[in-house]
Amino acid sequence: MTIAAIQQHGPLLRRLATRVVAGIAVLWAAATAAFLALHAMPGNVADILAGDNTYPGLRESLERQWGLDKPILVQYAEFLGRLAHGDLGTSYTMRQPVTSVIGPQVMPTVELAVAAGVLAVVASVLAAVLTAGRPRLRAFSSTVELVGSSVPVFWVGIVLLMIFSFKLKLFPVAGAGSVAALVLPAITLALPTAGVLSQVLRDAMERTLDQPFVTTVRARGVSEATMRVRHALKHALLPVLSLAGWLVGSLLGGAVITESVFSRPGLGSVTLNAVTTKDMPVVLAVVLIAAFVYVVVSTLVDVLHLSIDPRLRTA
Repeated sequence: MTIAAIQQHGPLLRRLATRVVAGIAVLWAAATAAFLALHAMPGNVADILAGDNTYPGLRESLERQWGLDKPILVQYAEFLGRLAHGDLGTSYTMRQPVTSVIGPQVMPTVELAVAAGVLAVVASVLAAVLTAGRPRLRAFSSTVELVGSSVPVFWVGIVLLMIFSFKLKLFPVAGAGSVAALVLPAITLALPTAGVLSQVLRDAMERTLDQPFVTTVRARGVSEATMRVRHALKHALLPVLSLAGWLVGSLLGGAVITESVFSRPGLGSVTLNAVTTKDMPVVLAVVLIAAFVYVVVSTLVDVLHLSIDPRLRTA
């Protein structure tokens, strides 16, 4: 790369380098917090592994087998060492590699989170574009959004199940074997997210519509719809992109509850079972996956900020 190219792309490279370092710190902090939290939970892992078996020497044998007899700092150091080599460990309770435990559960959760995210973004964009700067429509939409973002996810899921599954029998009650089985969980998970995104995007669009360049665009004879979609929406996206990290966390966190309500397979049920049984390697793996997704999304958002707002490229 030439000196001129380095100077031209300097802000982008510095920003990406900063993001990579911050991402590594986030992953380390997430893994450390989960490790300490699980060790602070009441109960003993060896007792859980032993189950109903109580013959002499069993607990000591299990502690040696799983390394539970070592000091916590040694366990922590060995854990970080395994992570550095890509080894997520072995499930305490299922007695198989963690990758085998969570591997089949990743795609159902990804499908649900992506479907809900797409629904939330499309709904929020439509609501903001159609109601920004229009007082009556804005009042109605704001009320709907407030209700949608305030109602608990599990309550929404139960209501949708009662109406569309139990009464109308339009969608399956449980499972994840078809597109139809994804509809109600995706709507349930998307509603609170769409409610928040719509409010943020509408406020940003209304501020944009007051900018002088909008008057210039309208003076050129551009239609209102074109002006809103091609000009105002682009400028209003910047504050919404800043919520990408919250969006990912909301979808992943809500997926745990949604999967339970609709009896869907996924990381939610695996995580709940692992926390209940103190299966530390599984919980730590799920935490790291969530943190890794957050880091990747945050990095992509930074790049999108640079592509949308050229002023940041020279900052």
